[in-house]
Amino acid sequence: MSRRHLFNNPDGLVAKGLRGAVSYNPALALIEESKVVYDTTHPSTQVSVISGGGAGHEPAWAGYVGEKMLAASASGDIFASPSTKQILAAVEAVPSTKGTILVVTNYTGDCLHFGLACDKANATNKSPCGIIICGDDVSVGKKGSLVGRRGLAAQIGVLKIMGAASAAGASFDELMSLGTAVERQIVSIAATLDHCHVPGRAEHAMLKDDEIELGTGPHNEPGYTKLSPVPSPEDFIGMILRNCLDESDSERGYVHFEKDDTVILMVSNFGGVSQMELGAIVDEVLIQLERDWSMVPVRVYAGPLETSLNAPAFSTSVVNLTAASKQTSYSVNQILEFLDVRTNTQWECMAGSQAKRRPRKEQFVKAAAEAKKTVDSTRDLKVDPTLLTKSLRTACEALSAAEPDLTKWDTIMGDGDCGETLKTGATSLLNSIDKDSLTSSGSIVAVLHELENIVESKMGGTLGGILGIFFVSLTNALQNGVSKGAGQDPVRLWASALETALASLGRYTPAKVGDRTVMDVLIPFAEVLKKEGSFEKAVKEAERAAEGTKKLTPRLGRATYVGGGSDGGKDLPPDPGAWGIMVALRGLWEGMSG
Repeated sequence: MSRRHLFNNPDGLVAKGLRGAVSYNPALALIEESKVVYDTTHPSTQVSVISGGGAGHEPAWAGYVGEKMLAASASGDIFASPSTKQILAAVEAVPSTKGTILVVTNYTGDCLHFGLACDKANATNKSPCGIIICGDDVSVGKKGSLVGRRGLAAQIGVLKIMGAASAAGASFDELMSLGTAVERQIVSIAATLDHCHVPGRAEHAMLKDDEIELGTGPHNEPGYTKLSPVPSPEDFIGMILRNCLDESDSERGYVHFEKDDTVILMVSNFGGVSQMELGAIVDEVLIQLERDWSMVPVRVYAGPLETSLNAPAFSTSVVNLTAASKQTSYSVNQILEFLDVRTNTQWECMAGSQAKRRPRKEQFVKAAAEAKKTVDSTRDLKVDPTLLTKSLRTACEALSAAEPDLTKWDTIMGDGDCGETLKTGATSLLNSIDKDSLTSSGSIVAVLHELENIVESKMGGTLGGILGIFFVSLTNALQNGVSKGAGQDPVRLWASALETALASLGRYTPAKVGDRTVMDVLIPFAEVLKKEGSFEKAVKEAERAAEGTKKLTPRLGRATYVGGGSDGGKDLPPDPGAWGIMVALRGLWEGMSG
């Protein structure tokens, strides 16, 4: 995990972060000395729901202060509970005639300070003050723990329900009952690929590359088990759900689920998991919940609910709303309404719009089948099928073998996708040759049609766009040439078609020779083929041109952002796109002539 931070000194960092955090909502106010954020519009006739904890879990808890959620929050230093004085400052900032409820995750420091603040508030205020301690982590077994389960991100769901109920006019006692009921019906567990790094700390625990941890805490606490080698994502998520839902596990069977119970799912990014991967995690969790546990959550909340700085970790929580409703005066539908009511907090970033749901399968739409392109035999160029197969196979295999170098060079100068993009095209074409007998008739147009399809459906990025335009124009030009009788001279036909395709491509890109792009190879190759009438000489020119890109300054594409040109006499890597095209052309020639 990276140790690098813009703010390496933690002194004053929490307060500065809170100053930035309140900027998105003018109704929020920050008592900087106390690190208390409160809602200046919170009505005194509503129960004040307050939470907090150590910093480093943002957006928890300041990000949830606002209408229909938290009245105030108190933040400690990084991973450290706020003090009793800070918490009392939060209580005093949002006075309520109905009372105040402190909702805190189950950690020793938080319980002590929030508990003492609750006692002090009750001693000095006329309205009551209560405390709800949330513990949902099943990795803490029933035996051997005097303090009970740790609190994870599902506490944010408790806060949302309580805040909305308070805004709807719930009494102090009704809210205490509701929050306690929901808190008791949650099972959660966290997992991490590595631990986070705290600004200003020299020590930094790390996992090995072949390890993953289950049962991690949100303050860098180690999990209850390490797994090595790392299991597949599917197997690992299966393990997560068994830990949460297997009621036969005497250590972790904390919540009972009946068939058809109404449940919600909460998946929290600890800060270092990409949104793409988090989406994949949510998808796999939903698949396995339905397949293996007959559960279809009625709400799904995913995102950085409660983080752990930059940890590449996540937590998974399942909440049984049916069981919770049986322990309070509110129905399941009322609890769902509390979850659905809109706030002006960062909760909305994770909640989306779910009041009207539909079966998940209906969200996945299959594209309509495309009509297969036909080949007009009067406009087709035919070659020996064996020679065509050998040439294409040699080119595709050479391109696949070049992928590591292309990826390395593109990572230095661009976004790193060039090698994989070209390899995808090559392997897809080989698949069509081997499984669909693409080359069995010797049809060049059939091959070009398939290349169009591959490029348009499987090869994204700038290179995919360039090749898409190129192959469409090349196919049309080749067919037109055949229909005009030029097919009797294949070299002249190809030279003319290439010239037309490059002219068409020029309408969409300003790239020319010298700009360090694929055009540095395609244009010289086409010019020599037309001038010399020799595919071999054209390939030699392509090799020379690809080698020459080492000395060129990038003038187009992402490579222009990193500086360019030779530095102190040292060449850059070759342009990966240009080199890849050269490799393919050389492979075609070797397949023809070998």
